[in-house]
Amino acid sequence: MSDETRANFMTRAVEWLRAGYPTGVPRQDYVALLGLLRRKLTEDEIRKIAHDLAAQSEQSADPITTQDIEEMISDSILQSASPDDVVRVSAHLAAGGWPLADPPTD
Repeated sequence: MSDETRANFMTRAVEWLRAGYPTGVPRQDYVALLGLLRRKLTEDEIRKIAHDLAAQSEQSADPITTQDIEEMISDSILQSASPDDVVRVSAHLAAGGWPLADPPTD
């Protein structure tokens, strides 16, 4: 994937997150969200999105910082999201048009 295509994908990823979570991502969804994003994005791209989400969250009733999200990224390696969390987050992402299905491998 070219750098330009990858940058366009990142822009669309942030737009999908905003569409799926118009009022911001609730704290309980971050572990599942990060796990689903890891299927399609690099660690650097996830960290960029974490920064964008933290900036968006500043206006919410329960703001989250980039450091909070970074800790969740680290901790999520040791945690598993519950099936209910994955279903809930997947529904939000699908509502925003996120491509949940992994591409077929030949």
